[in-house]
Amino acid sequence: MSYEVLARKWRPHGFAELVGQEHVVQALSNALDQDRLHHAYLFTGTRGVGKTTLARIFAKSLNCEEGVSSTPCGVCSTCREVDEGRFVDLLEVDAASRTKVEQTRELLENVPYAPAKGRYKVYLIDEVHMFSDSSFNALLKTLEEPPPHVKFLLATTDPQKLPMTVLSRCLQFGLKRLTLEQIAGQLRHILDVEKVGHDDTAVTLLAYGADGSMRDGLSLLDQAINFGGGEVVEEKVASMLGTVSRDYVFGLVEALVARDGKLLMQKIDALADRSPDFRSVLDELLRMLHRVAVLQTVPDLNVENEVDHERYAWMVETVPADEVQLYYQIGITGKRDMPMAPDLRSGFEMVMLRMLAFQPGAVSQPAEAPRQAQKKSPEPVAAPAARQAEAATEAEAETKKKVQQQAVPAAPVSQDAELPQSVDWNQLQKELKLGGISGQLAMNCAFDSVDGNLFRLVLPEEHQALQSDMAVKRMEEELRKHFGCAALKLEIALGKPQVDTPAQRKLRLENQRLAEAKAGMVNDPFVKELQQQLGARVIDETIKPV
Repeated sequence: MSYEVLARKWRPHGFAELVGQEHVVQALSNALDQDRLHHAYLFTGTRGVGKTTLARIFAKSLNCEEGVSSTPCGVCSTCREVDEGRFVDLLEVDAASRTKVEQTRELLENVPYAPAKGRYKVYLIDEVHMFSDSSFNALLKTLEEPPPHVKFLLATTDPQKLPMTVLSRCLQFGLKRLTLEQIAGQLRHILDVEKVGHDDTAVTLLAYGADGSMRDGLSLLDQAINFGGGEVVEEKVASMLGTVSRDYVFGLVEALVARDGKLLMQKIDALADRSPDFRSVLDELLRMLHRVAVLQTVPDLNVENEVDHERYAWMVETVPADEVQLYYQIGITGKRDMPMAPDLRSGFEMVMLRMLAFQPGAVSQPAEAPRQAQKKSPEPVAAPAARQAEAATEAEAETKKKVQQQAVPAAPVSQDAELPQSVDWNQLQKELKLGGISGQLAMNCAFDSVDGNLFRLVLPEEHQALQSDMAVKRMEEELRKHFGCAALKLEIALGKPQVDTPAQRKLRLENQRLAEAKAGMVNDPFVKELQQQLGARVIDETIKPV
């Protein structure tokens, strides 16, 4: 027996087998079960999401020998013939190959005649937007008032090209692009049933490659099984798709976080050895940054479902949210500019170097040195005594700096260290090395009390979403390091703080500065003169404190 490709073998034969189109299935099932059937249906959506399959199942439900229902038996001769594509009363037409009006008229000649075998004669017209204007005009009257034994099922990927006169005569159902999770889940189910070895990362790569289309996903799965010699593994799938392992992309992020240009170039060199498509590498990096930004904004999202959930958790905690947004914006702009680079690798390198150079708070030492040299070059040569005094001052400042750095040694962590009974939480949270969600959590907490080794904070209820286990654990670790107490336990209770949180204090100070700026602007003599002589007015929204 000849091999049957997965896309055909696993084509759904009933509404219950369709993936990701529950809204359409529910509407059609209710219409079939309650006998509220329209004469024309239009199914729209991108390629491979189930438009034609849904129309065939609907035709089978209409003509099943067991009766009209949303659950055709699947075993009667009508159901089998529909599944095999040989049911005489299901006329499937490819509009792309029948664009002429004469062909449309020929098709509609048999509409008045009763069905040969089934209950309804069903016209399934695929890619109906390819019809010419004359063909649409020939179809209009029949589409509006067909005989009671005829149903029209139209499918298209481009409903904007259909005339409004056609759209108004049909019930329109928009099929959604399938999500990554839906495609990956179906692929895993098929691999389990087919008894094909696989790993989760490889399936995720295939789901990404499917780009919202289940049919494309099944075609890629067929190709991956053949390419991998009967198994689906990450290395083979990445090679087949022209992508690279996520390990390399995570390595790029690690180099950016470490702000190590040498390490970053080494990671790019390792990537280049695999001859990747650097545009695909940048796409994967952007997907990763998008996921991190979502997890930072919605901490309750279950990161455990991710294939690399530990790495994602590390990125959420380590990379500040503003840097994630900056990386993403630079990446999007760089993706647009890459085709204009001399070659894709140099374009990719410039995108990564831009991310490294424009990090918030980053200091570019190589660029500073020439400026200093240019500034010092025209200065006159100082006298020997002046040079000695200047050198002594610099040496004294350097010594003082070293003493200050050594004056605050790292507190040794011990089990017996006692915690202070009161702390300035506004100052303390600045000293803790917190970023991302844990940093936001610290900013919105207020100090409550210390009971032995128990450190208590209060969090306003409106910021409850920030209190994730991961963020609390990160804060607890930093507090242990700061106080040198390994037994410290952090407890964050929901309630109304008795004092301002650092975030509230910051907002209050900003409002106070803004009020002072507005008062200074209103009382400025020059502004008053402009108002009196020219009728000028002060726009409060444009005033910013300096």
